[in-house]
Amino acid sequence: MKLLVGTRSPGKTREIRELFTGLPFEVTFPSERFLEPLPDEADLERGTSYAENAVAKARYFATRGGLPAVADDSGLEVEFLGGAPGPRSARWALAAGSGAEVDAANNALLLEQLAGASEAQRAARYRCVIAFLATPSSVPEIVEATCDGYILTEPRGTGGFGYDPLFYSTDLRMSFGEAPPAAKHRVSHRGRAFRALIEVLLRRST
Repeated sequence: MKLLVGTRSPGKTREIRELFTGLPFEVTFPSERFLEPLPDEADLERGTSYAENAVAKARYFATRGGLPAVADDSGLEVEFLGGAPGPRSARWALAAGSGAEVDAANNALLLEQLAGASEAQRAARYRCVIAFLATPSSVPEIVEATCDGYILTEPRGTGGFGYDPLFYSTDLRMSFGEAPPAAKHRVSHRGRAFRALIEVLLRRST
């Protein structure tokens, strides 16, 4: 089965490609299908929930690409911040620029918001919701996963992307920024969610 993965994030593209390695699926991404960004893509993540955003992206790319499509929406939920930034994680600081510049602004805002918070108050989780659409008009299949940790007071490691250098994984006992890719995939919200999706897709193909 060929799957169009509805993301333009270099970090997500790299991780998702690795997660599908060795499996009977051919994953492709918008740039590989010559699907140039259009202005209406800016509105695909305006929903109030991860599921709403994931379905909107999957439907959009299934329509444009003419292939079964998969899209995720992920976010960081911090206990001290009442679950924020949540579905707004990627756009929390309202920063413009490169992916690295946006990540830096979001991380700086997170540290500012948590100044003086105790380790217990810094408890956090990553959440990933994935939508699969066989056709643009299909009923979406949705899977979800989380991983737990807490927010560090300063970045550790240079791996991953987004909030990874600040997210200390209780499973790995290191930040996601320090974790080797294979270790991160084993416990991360995205790794767990995509493994659940892969089980769904394998059942569909038998």
